[in-house]
Amino acid sequence: MSQPTLSIIVCTYNRDKYLVKCLEHLSNQSAHNDVFEIVVVNNNSTDDTDRVCSDFKKNHHEIQFHYVTEKQQGLSICRNRGLKVSAGLLVSYIDDDAFADSDYVKNLIRYFREHPEVDAIGGKVTPVYQGDPPDWMSRYLLPLVASLDKGEQSKPFGGVQFPIGANMAFRRSVFSEAEPFHTGLGRKGKFLGSGEEKDLFYRLKRRKCQIHYVSDVKVLHYIPESRLDPAYIKKMAQGIGQSEALRVHKTSFYTVAVKWLSEFFKIGATVILGLLFLLVGKWPKAKMLIKFRIWVFGSFIKGVK
Repeated sequence: MSQPTLSIIVCTYNRDKYLVKCLEHLSNQSAHNDVFEIVVVNNNSTDDTDRVCSDFKKNHHEIQFHYVTEKQQGLSICRNRGLKVSAGLLVSYIDDDAFADSDYVKNLIRYFREHPEVDAIGGKVTPVYQGDPPDWMSRYLLPLVASLDKGEQSKPFGGVQFPIGANMAFRRSVFSEAEPFHTGLGRKGKFLGSGEEKDLFYRLKRRKCQIHYVSDVKVLHYIPESRLDPAYIKKMAQGIGQSEALRVHKTSFYTVAVKWLSEFFKIGATVILGLLFLLVGKWPKAKMLIKFRIWVFGSFIKGVK
């Protein structure tokens, strides 16, 4: 087979039942099979991930499929490993519990070809809940379920906005570093760390790279009920706080000062939003919003000490 235009990297850890569906969606693309490859990086899964990938390769000879195991734990480490073993001039990352639209590959490649000035893109991510969304969910907490919808018009990510890891893509040429994803950030096993995507996109923005939201590069993101359990949300919030402390560690005084100002601004905004929710009788939304900010800030303070 010829060199693929696009490498789709799927990093996975103990999600075999979702990975099956993720791979099936990637195999059901409107684009020709020759233009893309799928790279699965298994991060020490103890479930049936090996069998799932073996069966997929056996049943899809027409698709360029590569499967590797990364023994060192960590999502960032897996993303870097996937980049090293892939061959496409374009590189996309999709979560193992995200399901690509049938025109995902076609629209992704088309956008990069039509916009040679664009270095990276982030597509639309729509959450699909196992049950009903919890009564505490508000649009301000949608990032917790990796939701991203900036409308039907493609546009640059402005200010501090950036794509979500469940659906992001790059020109390989932007990866000038040996390990573009900060290996100290991101999830590691059961630790719900984060910040590796923010760290990368902030560095790309400092290099004046153009990063666009592309509305028709779409995935669905499955949200089981366990992911909406308050105990899980607390662990996620604490992971965010710890990761943010690590992200700004040993950076410039200006970066640290801006981060502290940002945290205080978010606290103030959370209080105002909480009061507004209370005024319209939406106590669960107010309560979770405030608790989430307390969990994040508390872990951030511990992390910077």
